[in-house]
Amino acid sequence: MFGEDGLLNELLVERFNYCVYVVLLLIGLYAMIAKNNLIKKLIGMSIFQTAIILFYVSIGVKEGGTIPIYTAEHDPHGHHAQHEAHPEEANVTEATDENTTASATSHEEDHGHHAPRSLTDEETLGYANPIPHVLMLTAIVVGVATLGVALALVQRIYRAYGTIEEDEVLAAIQAEALAVEIPDLSETKPKRAKAKPR
Repeated sequence: MFGEDGLLNELLVERFNYCVYVVLLLIGLYAMIAKNNLIKKLIGMSIFQTAIILFYVSIGVKEGGTIPIYTAEHDPHGHHAQHEAHPEEANVTEATDENTTASATSHEEDHGHHAPRSLTDEETLGYANPIPHVLMLTAIVVGVATLGVALALVQRIYRAYGTIEEDEVLAAIQAEALAVEIPDLSETKPKRAKAKPR
C-alpha cells in the first residue's frame, strides 16, 4: 500500500502539493456555492484563485533550475572587448554614399561573428520556465482587482438593503418589485361615445 511502487505512495508523497491544491480548490468552490453570506462567498473566491496560482507556480518550478538570462559568459567572442581593441574602427571620416554602403557591407561580413550565439540544449536544461510565473503575476493583479470591485459592490448592497445575506437580499428585491404599484389599465381606456338614436 505505501510501498515504493504503491499508488498511495505516488499520490501522497510524490504529488502531495497537488493534493493540497485540490483541497484548496474544493474549499473555495464550496464556499462560493453553499454560503449565503456574500463576504464568505468572496473569501471562497479568493481561496479558489490562490489555489490556482499555487498550482501554476508549482508547475514552473525546476529543481536546481536558474533564471533564463543571457549573460556575457554566453558570448565567447567578447564582442565588447573586440571593439575596445580596435579603436580605429570608431574613427569617422568623410564618406560618400558609395563608401558608406561598401563599409556597411564589409562590416557585416567581417563582424558577423559578433552576433550572439544560440544556446545549446545542454545549456538550456538548467533554466526554469518563466512563463507560468509571469502569467501568475497577472492573475494576482486580476484577482486583487476582482476582489476590490466585489467588496465595493457588497458595501453598496449592504447600504441599500441592510444585509449581506443572499437570501435576505433576494427577498428584499422581490418585495420591492411587488410593492411597485401596477396602474389599473381599465381606468385609462377611452370611453365609448353612446350612439344617438335616430
